[in-house]
Amino acid sequence: MASPFKAVELLRITTVLEDCADQLAILGNIMRARQGRSAEEAATADIGDVPHRSHRELGSPVLPAYLSKVQRDRDYVDQAITALLEELQATGTFNSLLCIVDEEEKRKNQLQDVILKEEEGRNKTKVLQRQLQDIRKENALKLQDRDCFIAHLKDQLQETKARTALEKSYVTKCSKLLVYQGQKLNACSEKQLLEMIQFLHDRMEEEKRARAEMEGFLRRHQAHLEEKLETWMEQYERDMEEKQQEINTLRNARASNLLQLQELARKYQHSEQVVKEDRVQKLLLHQQLETERNQRIAALKIQSWWRGTLVRRQMGPHRKEKRMTTAKKKKKKN
Repeated sequence: MASPFKAVELLRITTVLEDCADQLAILGNIMRARQGRSAEEAATADIGDVPHRSHRELGSPVLPAYLSKVQRDRDYVDQAITALLEELQATGTFNSLLCIVDEEEKRKNQLQDVILKEEEGRNKTKVLQRQLQDIRKENALKLQDRDCFIAHLKDQLQETKARTALEKSYVTKCSKLLVYQGQKLNACSEKQLLEMIQFLHDRMEEEKRARAEMEGFLRRHQAHLEEKLETWMEQYERDMEEKQQEINTLRNARASNLLQLQELARKYQHSEQVVKEDRVQKLLLHQQLETERNQRIAALKIQSWWRGTLVRRQMGPHRKEKRMTTAKKKKKKN
């Protein structure tokens, strides 16, 4: 492939890129020295003196990670410039730079898709967490209402016991039958209240188990959704590769069909030209035959007219026969 640049332009571009590579090398040395100095300061820093030191002296907590990222970016740009210099010096083209730009755009699009899907997963997780909080609040309110109801029943039980004691002391003077009936009634009421308390305790335990099962289900469902998200990402990548292959196949088939269509169009034009020439030849032949037929008909008409004229006027061979017949008659008379 011919170089799109002139020699002078190629020399200027190469000089600028070499200058950029040198500046990047100097920046890398400075950053490595900065990282080493930051590590030494972090190792020798005194924890007791941290509150009394300024933020600039301590350094930002994200500075090492930021320096590492800048170092990685510098290495990446340095490699790209080195590859571009080699390609310019070898062939005078910059295809490697275009490939790097295309790869970065594809990687950026993929990262954006991953971020969108991750945001969707986070939104779903937030919705599930809100639902779980609502369920917890509802269960807490139910438990609080039941605790109040149990306390009310206990108060009623205490009041009933107190009233029973007062009635017992009052009814002691009454007959034994009335005392026996009162005891039976109180015992029955107490039994019913105890059964109600036991029923409420059972319901509370059941609610606690249901809440635990609900939390476990939501956690399992969240883990399942995360697994499905990973599976969908893998399926998305496979589908993208398959669709790209289908597009390439369709492009090849389209190019092949276009060639076949052009060949068929060329054959059709040739056939149409042959048909037109054949039609012209047939038309000329038909006109020639029609002319010859008209000429023959005209000749036959002229011959018929002429024969009729000879017969009517007794000309030609018909006249000779008449003269010979007249001569024979004269001979016989003689």
